[in-house]
Amino acid sequence: MIPKEQEYLLKIPFWTRKKNTLSQVRDFLSEMGQPDRQMKIIHVAGSNGKGSVCADLTAILTTAGYRVGTFVSPHLSDIRERFLLDGTMVDQKRFGAAFETVYQLTRAMLERGYQHPTFFEFLFLMAMKIYADWQPDYVILETGLGGRLDTTNVIERPVCTVITSISLEHTQYLGDTIPQIAGEKAGIIKPGVPVVYDDNQRLAAAVILQVAQEQHAPAFPVSERDSYKEVPFAAPYQAMNAALAVKVLDVMADIRCLDRIDRDIYRRGLRQVHWPGRMEPAGDDIWLDGAHSPDGIRAFIRAIQEMQKKNPKNLQILFAVVAEKDYNNMIQLLCRELEPTQVTVTHLNHERALAADILLTTFRQYGCPQVTAYADVKAALSAALQQKTASDRLCIVGSLYLIGEIRTLMNV
Repeated sequence: MIPKEQEYLLKIPFWTRKKNTLSQVRDFLSEMGQPDRQMKIIHVAGSNGKGSVCADLTAILTTAGYRVGTFVSPHLSDIRERFLLDGTMVDQKRFGAAFETVYQLTRAMLERGYQHPTFFEFLFLMAMKIYADWQPDYVILETGLGGRLDTTNVIERPVCTVITSISLEHTQYLGDTIPQIAGEKAGIIKPGVPVVYDDNQRLAAAVILQVAQEQHAPAFPVSERDSYKEVPFAAPYQAMNAALAVKVLDVMADIRCLDRIDRDIYRRGLRQVHWPGRMEPAGDDIWLDGAHSPDGIRAFIRAIQEMQKKNPKNLQILFAVVAEKDYNNMIQLLCRELEPTQVTVTHLNHERALAADILLTTFRQYGCPQVTAYADVKAALSAALQQKTASDRLCIVGSLYLIGEIRTLMNV
């Protein structure tokens, strides 16, 4: 049974599609008493890795003894996963109270001629209410889509901004080149506020640095050579994300909005990071990874290749994706770089899901002959688990919606 608050929220996209402007969202916050202005906010944008950076920052800060509120997206199984208090999903009582506050505010604003908040806007306003009541030392705020026009960009002066790796994504909204997308992400940079950014993509880094200079914002590049080596990670990209998080906290200590954190706390915090759906173990050599773009797939491939070097096994893949993703490129990479012995494809329980027969045809086109298609995730998972032997490594990869369904079915 879905709680009534979640049922209402999940229905919002069906009858509210037009976004409010940032000015209009600010009007909602004004009616709430401008809660964000009392918060020390770390604002995180990027194409890949922003959720992991948020998880790293949360783990380190809580290990250091700080109270941390973290707002992330998407959720995998339960909407409350988006609202974290010291890394733990918000309880139903706080969630329900925040929902009621924003619901009543929305009714009042509708009477004044405003439009209903979109799904993400409603959740953002709830986050501001939850954290205003809980009063964390720091709030880590992940953008939803893009940066410049993202709802979270209504905040006026974060203590630090972070931009993770940039790749082609949501091109219908953000532009169809790396510089264009980087420009949208760099829209979160604020005058005089330090920005820490992934320096590995030359075209993206050049745009971010230019915007930082225009905003007189101190800029701190982090490249792959800076990857955090002191903690072993399941995937190489996690070492890069950890380096971004560590740099953020060092910069915050330099500008005296955070006490300097001991290096041992960095190590202890990062060792306990758990970020669902990112190279997440889900059984005996079963891995879940929400790689849903070509760059995400490349990072996933590097992680699996490292595993295969240390412990070679036959590779099975269970894959599904939504229709607007660059599935053709993703599948080509999987077939060429990993050469799986068995592929299972399926149709997601989502309105934008790509048909399983299209996935089957595409895998075969790129040289994976052993492909089976299933109409739903439950049937696909059951078949993949039945096929798996001790000599197999099963990788469930693709859309985060797939990972959410799998985690529910496997009680992960």
